[in-house]
Amino acid sequence: MKRAVGSGSVISGKHSKNTDAFDVHAFLSSAGVKRKVVAYRKSQTIYRQGDPAASVMYIQNGTVKLSVVNEVGKEAVVGILGPDDFFGEGSLVGQRVYLGTATAITTTDVLVIEKKEMMRVLRTQHALSDHFIAHMLTRKLRAEEDLIDQLFNSSEKRLARTLLLLAHYGKEPRPQKIVPKISQDLLASMIGTTRSRVSFFMNKFRKLGFIHYNGGLQIHDSLLNIVLHD
Repeated sequence: MKRAVGSGSVISGKHSKNTDAFDVHAFLSSAGVKRKVVAYRKSQTIYRQGDPAASVMYIQNGTVKLSVVNEVGKEAVVGILGPDDFFGEGSLVGQRVYLGTATAITTTDVLVIEKKEMMRVLRTQHALSDHFIAHMLTRKLRAEEDLIDQLFNSSEKRLARTLLLLAHYGKEPRPQKIVPKISQDLLASMIGTTRSRVSFFMNKFRKLGFIHYNGGLQIHDSLLNIVLHD
């Protein structure tokens, strides 16, 4: 996404060319004095729950799991993020430590932006600010939908919805291969059920033709029938 920042001056009835255009994706794809691109290997921790919240992260490639652990050591998965997603944004609103743990599920490239640098650019570059706000609003709506899903839907519907979201339903050509291969244990943690229940429903979805395995898991639009069924 490219957008010129500032209105430009008017000379002889014509707008002069704006030389201060800000390229969001160029910024989010490059390193600098106060930002760096870090490559994480599969299963490597990006930050841990309780670490100082000093940076905002942007995923260039790969997949990241966000999780929290309670006082007795039980882990809950609160999000699976992919390319073009931000995380660690709590540092911008005074969060002193990260409230959860971020882990790379696959080989993942992350742009790490220092808190002060991110705040400066958000104030001065409207294109990045618009991009970031849109992302945060989308995340908020997704969190509300996840809560409603958890409270009112069966584990079968929750699994179907989670698979469709992981496959970017409505955003990508269909069918969409899910990369990385999400383990059934992780799926169980995400939807709040047991691995055996996930295995049961995955076999059911496969027999009904909603999913299939061909070099990876592929999800078909027909899986939406499970979500919509009363």
